[in-house]
Amino acid sequence: MTRTAYRFVPFTIKQDLAAEPTYSAFCVSGDEKECEQSSDEWLTPHPVEVWMREHTRETGHSRYRREFVDYAEVTQHDV
Repeated sequence: MTRTAYRFVPFTIKQDLAAEPTYSAFCVSGDEKECEQSSDEWLTPHPVEVWMREHTRETGHSRYRREFVDYAEVTQHDV
């Protein structure tokens, strides 16, 4: 018989403030095929929202997948 001992190791996961998050959006409108047009990546959400409004005005499309991407740091604490 083999015995296994598990030990709890605490971790902290937090946003890496040294790296700036990015925002973007992808048009997922369309009947049989998605539009697939996308905004550029931006450091603030405002330019992405402007792109979505302009794309909706030009195409009539109204469904988007928005993305917020950030970086994380994982720290293992000594027990």
